Amino acid sequence: MKRIQVMPFGPVPQHQLAELCSGLSREFGVNTELLSAEADPSFAFNLTRQQYHSTEILASLVRKATPASRRLLAVTAVDLYIPILTFVFGEAQLQGNCALVSTHRLRQEFYGLPANTQLFRERLLKEAIHELGHTLSLAHCDHYECVMSASHAVEWIDLKSRHFCRECRGAIEERGKRKAAI
Repeated sequence: MKRIQVMPFGPVPQHQLAELCSGLSREFGVNTELLSAEADPSFAFNLTRQQYHSTEILASLVRKATPASRRLLAVTAVDLYIPILTFVFGEAQLQGNCALVSTHRLRQEFYGLPANTQLFRERLLKEAIHELGHTLSLAHCDHYECVMSASHAVEWIDLKSRHFCRECRGAIEERGKRKAAI
């Protein structure tokens, strides 16, 4: 991966995206590029669930044909779901180059708690790194502190770090070596 492109999908505050770009650059060691806002995600709205189908949004990102050397991360403020789960924090193409994260359930206010800007920033960065990790062929990790551990509740996000464990980092490096040899 040579570059990460971050794109707001619907209204997302610019300062949140700028902070996210900085964090992603630090963690992955690549440049990030903030793209202009994409269309409204209303095409993926499910009236019955009152949520947005993340797979439909992800499919619209895939059609944008981002070069293989880049990763496209869409950030949205809407509540996401997939049919087999009540909600998801994000979704990504395994071994692809597109990922999606939602800020909706990352805020303390969603749970009736006082706002905590720092905690929100950390959660968003962790989930963005996690979803981008899937695009690098990483599955969920059994190490609970690894950023690739599964997050079925916001508390699980808080438990993990924003870094890849040694095994996951090694898998990313090995994949990079194989691609370079081709």
